[in-house]
Amino acid sequence: METFPFSALLGRMKYITRWSLMRSGRPETLSEHTADTALIAHMLCLIAQRCTGTGGSVRPDTVATAALYHDGPEILTGDMPTPVKYKNDALRTAYKAVEAQSARTIASLLPPELADIGEVYLTGAVLNEAERTLLKAADRLSALIKCMEECQAGNREFEAALSQQRQALEEMHCPEADYFMRHMLPCYTQNLDELTRGRF
Repeated sequence: METFPFSALLGRMKYITRWSLMRSGRPETLSEHTADTALIAHMLCLIAQRCTGTGGSVRPDTVATAALYHDGPEILTGDMPTPVKYKNDALRTAYKAVEAQSARTIASLLPPELADIGEVYLTGAVLNEAERTLLKAADRLSALIKCMEECQAGNREFEAALSQQRQALEEMHCPEADYFMRHMLPCYTQNLDELTRGRF
């Protein structure tokens, strides 16, 4: 009987730790990050459709699904630290080629009838330009939230990363990310009682 290890391989995202150059108060796995990114990406799409009015071509379910797969290639490449990945054009180009090869390799582990679908989600090719922007914003928001959590817990290791992530988001000039940071991001500093008081 032929077997197809695609899903089992993706399940190994829970063994990959992010922020490898940083001392974390609580380690974050790739699985956690992808789940958080998918939730935020879906919300950004809804904000685009109903709050900022820019979401005419945005498909929330498709973007959320792509977010679940967006770091899949890192199962084979590992989580490359951002300062290394984006140090210069040569490194950025080389890493993108490695990521693309990793996506093709992982997609090849699907049944042949599904391989093309797997690759378009792993590479983000399933998304249009507006959707890619929202997914990138969600990815950065997830990283920003992680930095906020670490700093709030007294870990100064993440202070510079917090500023860098916030600046990168502001420079995107993405109305949906701006809306999220203004109306939703402050809630991430609240404890459970503060989040739920008067709502249950």
